[in-house]
Amino acid sequence: MRWKYASSGLILAAALLAGCSSTSEPSSPVQGATTADTSQSRCDAAGAQFALGKPASPALLDQARVKAGAQTARVLGPNDMVTLEYRSDRLNLTTDQAAIVTRVNCG
Repeated sequence: MRWKYASSGLILAAALLAGCSSTSEPSSPVQGATTADTSQSRCDAAGAQFALGKPASPALLDQARVKAGAQTARVLGPNDMVTLEYRSDRLNLTTDQAAIVTRVNCG
């Protein structure tokens, strides 16, 4: 009888550890983020100032990313949670409640 409990415990432990393993496949990109295969590594927000006052859209995000020379770009809403790391190759378009761009910056 003890053998059944011991083997059941080992199987349960193996199943829990298998759930914690990771795969080598890349994760899918975050919604609202775009990437480009360019060799530029710095973002210049001055190039994307034309986006101020316009409604946020994927097309506007891509145009602003290209004009700023950024490799990635994202739209940040007023209640979005963001990480605090600074990335010099990322463009941020901050919007208000009506999804109108109110701030353009890199980071």
